[in-house]
Amino acid sequence: MIGIPLRFKTAVALVLLGLLTLLAGIGQKTFWAPAETVTATASAGEAAPLTVIDQKLRTLEGGTVTLKVKGEGSFLLAAGRPDDVDAWVGKTAHNTVTGLSDDRKSLQVKHTDGEASAPSPAGSDLWVSTEKASGELDYTWSAPADGEWSLLLAADGKKPAPSSISMTFPNDTSMPWAVPLMVLGGLLILAGGALLVLKPKTGTPRDGGPSGNGTPGNGPAAKGSDSQGSPFARRARAKAAAKAGERSSSTRLSVVVAATTAAVLAGTAAAAQASTSTAPASTAGTPSAAAKAAGTPVVLDAQFRRILEQVASATDAGDAAKDAKKLASRVAGTELEVRTQNYKIRSRVASYDARMPVRSTKLLTTVVTDKREWPRSILAVTQGEGNVVPQLLTLVQESPRENYKLVGTSPLQPGTTFPAIVRGGTESLAAGDKSGLLYSGQEALAGLADRLTKANSTFKSKLVEGESSPYIADTLSYQSDIVKDGVDGKFAFTHKVVPDSTVVFRTEDGGALVLGRLTFNFDGTPKADGDKLSIGNDAAVLAGGKETTTGMVLKFAESVAVYVPPADSKDPMKLVAATRGLVGASFK
Repeated sequence: MIGIPLRFKTAVALVLLGLLTLLAGIGQKTFWAPAETVTATASAGEAAPLTVIDQKLRTLEGGTVTLKVKGEGSFLLAAGRPDDVDAWVGKTAHNTVTGLSDDRKSLQVKHTDGEASAPSPAGSDLWVSTEKASGELDYTWSAPADGEWSLLLAADGKKPAPSSISMTFPNDTSMPWAVPLMVLGGLLILAGGALLVLKPKTGTPRDGGPSGNGTPGNGPAAKGSDSQGSPFARRARAKAAAKAGERSSSTRLSVVVAATTAAVLAGTAAAAQASTSTAPASTAGTPSAAAKAAGTPVVLDAQFRRILEQVASATDAGDAAKDAKKLASRVAGTELEVRTQNYKIRSRVASYDARMPVRSTKLLTTVVTDKREWPRSILAVTQGEGNVVPQLLTLVQESPRENYKLVGTSPLQPGTTFPAIVRGGTESLAAGDKSGLLYSGQEALAGLADRLTKANSTFKSKLVEGESSPYIADTLSYQSDIVKDGVDGKFAFTHKVVPDSTVVFRTEDGGALVLGRLTFNFDGTPKADGDKLSIGNDAAVLAGGKETTTGMVLKFAESVAVYVPPADSKDPMKLVAATRGLVGASFK
């Protein structure tokens, strides 16, 4: 009976300790658990027309970040690549939300002095998405694609940007010791219960001595051995053995419980530590080294389609009204010049052909550069209503605060396949860069110009002709016919590359697609005094008359695209797309 109180006290102590430990573990998962989110607020600082929210805040704490912005009147929140946002902001005074305070309750804001105002960022092609609001905006900040994304806040570029900004970040709710404590508490409770239920083994000494008859005092061994053989001594030894057995059993149980608990705690803690340490490595939205190395396209597909739709809409409006002013927002360069003159001629000569319409409904392919500097060029191949063959469109963005404009259109050659170009951002080359190519962009266009000018050009064998590139044959035939039919005149034809018009994109096979503008001049002079030269009704609109005795000059703009094979190829170059439009006519 002596061991029962000790066993009972030990069991109760284990159960109570287990309950407390279990409660501590459960508490870490419930009423002691930290908040799932934490909100930081920007303090009102110096006013500025623009506010930039640094890209690193989106992935600073992992998970989804939400913003609440309050301001007076209407304002805009735009998402774009960090370098695009910085380029658009330029030298304008602005605030930048750069990070979190140590206590994670405040947003750190840096002010940069500069120009007092900027154009409104609304409608810029740089933004992958925009959110317009009046008074208040709740925004969930998610990445539209791989890579880094910053935010820009502005009213109209003149008024101060909203300064009341708060951001809610996911909080670290991991409690690595919660599960180990619950496991330990459970084991302690089990140990206490087992100590109450299980009985220790007791050693029971055998009665009797050497006599073998089990009767005390019978035989010689009983004589003189009162300290070992008497009933009192035997009972004392039995009690001592029972108590020792009980303590041994309790000790063994405690050792087993301790060993098991230690093993479970070690495993659980290790798992918790591993989970905690690996979480940041898998933070959503963090670009990998491979993604960074692959280059970042200047526009995403959604941006491209939006840009193309606006270009097509502006061009359609201009074509319908024969009004070049309606083109100004989205058409420039060669295409603006050609369409302006086309409208002028068609207003006087109804039979004159209109330029091929620009359509966005059927986008066959796109070519986007990963060259981040300006000017930036992108291409589209489309074929919609009024496009007998697919049409190659060249769009250029001259600077960050300007939008993409259509600078050239040319139908694909009937027998030519458009070369394969890496989607999602391909390399752009300088016009004179010949690395890995049979010819540089400059050389390719100069060779085409020479071939269009001379019937015996040295580039005759270096360019595919015939059915696959009928434009070359048609141009040479047109020039030859003029000479034959114009018996009263002397005629000269030149095709020259317009400087700074060349754009080069790397193709998948290591070759390149070269685009540019050629100026095609048609010069005529009477053979003798009194001879007259006549020009067509279309040229007469621009020249101010149909006949001349002094001579005339017709000027055409040619938009062309040439495929250049890689340096180790023995294939000739190929004219991919070409067209021309009359842009000038004058008498000498």
